[in-house]
Amino acid sequence: MNRQLPTVAQIREWAQSLGFQKAGIADIDLEADAIRLTRWLEAGYHGEMHWMADRAALRVSPDELVPGCCRVISVRMDYLPEAPECSQAWLHEPGAAFVARYALGRDYHKLMRRRLQQLADLIQAQIGPFGYRVFVDSAPVMEKALAAKAGLGWIGKHTNLIDSRTGSWFFLGEILTDLPLPLDQPVREHCGQCTACMTVCPTAAIVAPYVLDARRCIAYLTIELQGSIPEVFRPAIGNRIFGCDDCQQVCPWNRFARMTAEVDFLPRHGLETAELLVLAGWSEDEFLKKTEGSALRRLGYVRWLRNLAVALGNASGSPDVVDILLQWSGSEHALVAEHATWALRRHATAGS
Repeated sequence: MNRQLPTVAQIREWAQSLGFQKAGIADIDLEADAIRLTRWLEAGYHGEMHWMADRAALRVSPDELVPGCCRVISVRMDYLPEAPECSQAWLHEPGAAFVARYALGRDYHKLMRRRLQQLADLIQAQIGPFGYRVFVDSAPVMEKALAAKAGLGWIGKHTNLIDSRTGSWFFLGEILTDLPLPLDQPVREHCGQCTACMTVCPTAAIVAPYVLDARRCIAYLTIELQGSIPEVFRPAIGNRIFGCDDCQQVCPWNRFARMTAEVDFLPRHGLETAELLVLAGWSEDEFLKKTEGSALRRLGYVRWLRNLAVALGNASGSPDVVDILLQWSGSEHALVAEHATWALRRHATAGS
C-alpha cells in the first residue's frame, strides 16, 4: 500500500521546531567519497583511529548499516557559545588553557540524538511505522559527505562543512531511512583561492586542499591519540589542552557565524577562561565531577594530565609551573611522567 510521504518542507519545519538550524535530504550514493576515503586510509592519515579502516566498507554503504535505506535526512545544529574573537583572544592569553569551543558545554551527542528521535517520531505520527535509524557520531557514517549532498554546505579545505550564511560552527546528525523522499541539491563550493585554514594550522596538518593528515592534527593529538604525543608537535600545541579551533577561527565564512541558542552548549565550570594552573590542580575526583556529561570526560584523567603537561611546558616557567611539573615527573603513570619530564627539560633549556 502506498503511503503519503511528508514533504521536505514539513520535515524542515519540524526540524527547526526541534532546534535544528537546517535540514536536507540526500541519497546514499557515496562512490566518489569511497575513492577519496580509500586513498586517505592508504596514506595512513587516520593514524591510530583503526576503526576508520576496519569499518570503511560499511561507512560508504548506508544501506548495509540500515537495510532498505535509500535516503538520509541530514541536520545541523549551531554550537558556538561565544563570539569568535573572544576565543581567539583567550588562545593567546598567558597562562590560559584552551579548550575547543564545542567541548565547553555538555556533550552534544545525547541532546542531538534525542531531538532526531523526536523528529522521527513526528514523521511516524503522520505516516505510520517506517524504517530508520538515528545517528550522531555513533556509527560509521560519512556525515560530512552526506550533509554536503543534502545541501547543508560544502566541505572546505580544512575538511569541515561550511555554510555560506552561517560558517562552520555546527554539529551534524542524521536519520537513515527507507522513505524515498525528494532530494536536495548540493551547494557550490566557495573556498576559491583562500588558504587561510592551511596557513594557520600550527602543525601543518592540512597537507593539501581538502586533505587532513590526522596524525599531525592537534585535535587528534590531544583527543584521539592514546599514547605519547610526538615531541616534534608538542611546542606547536601551545596551550591547547583539548582540540583546536584555529582553522575555523580564520575561515572568512565564519564572520557570519551565529551564537548557539542551546543552553546545554554554553560553557560550564568557567572552562572558556580557565587557567592552566587551576586545571592542573584538579584531583581525579574533581576532574570526574566537573567533566560529567562533557566531551572532556573521554580523555580520562591520565591523558588530561598529559595534555596539561605539554601546555605547561609551553607556558612561562614560573615557580608554580615548575613545581607542578616536578611533582608529575614522578607520577606512577608513565605517560604523565614522560610528558612532565619533557616540559621540565623545555623550561631548563629556555632558562639556560
